[in-house]
Amino acid sequence: MAGGAQDNEEEITGINVTPLVDVVLVLLIIFMVTANFIVRETVEVDLPRAANGGETVQGLVNVVLDKEGKFYFDGTLVTEAELTQKVAEAVAKDKDTRAIISADQSIAYGQVMRLIDTVKGQGIAKFALNIEKDVAPAPRG
Repeated sequence: MAGGAQDNEEEITGINVTPLVDVVLVLLIIFMVTANFIVRETVEVDLPRAANGGETVQGLVNVVLDKEGKFYFDGTLVTEAELTQKVAEAVAKDKDTRAIISADQSIAYGQVMRLIDTVKGQGIAKFALNIEKDVAPAPRG
């Protein structure tokens, strides 16, 4: 019969490794793309949580304000004057420099706004506020 079931009862002796290779290559690409986020030098801050945070933009400048009010520029402790100078140098090298601003949630709002004003005052127009993504909003209490 044409189109009927075949009576081929041979055992399958070969294994098709193409799907395995495809999966391994995809995992390798994902690892390579995310590796720079894992290795990045960080300063430990307690970030505020938000349920609906956007994706963090890849920036050239990482500015951190820790819970003691100390400034860090790309992982290096700096004074406010040095921060202003380093941000200005970064903008001089690349006008499209972006900043990722991280501040401890215990810091007063005024200090965070002063940091944002310092960064924007040196010519960085695009910046992102770093948050820790939360599944549900934290209860107010």
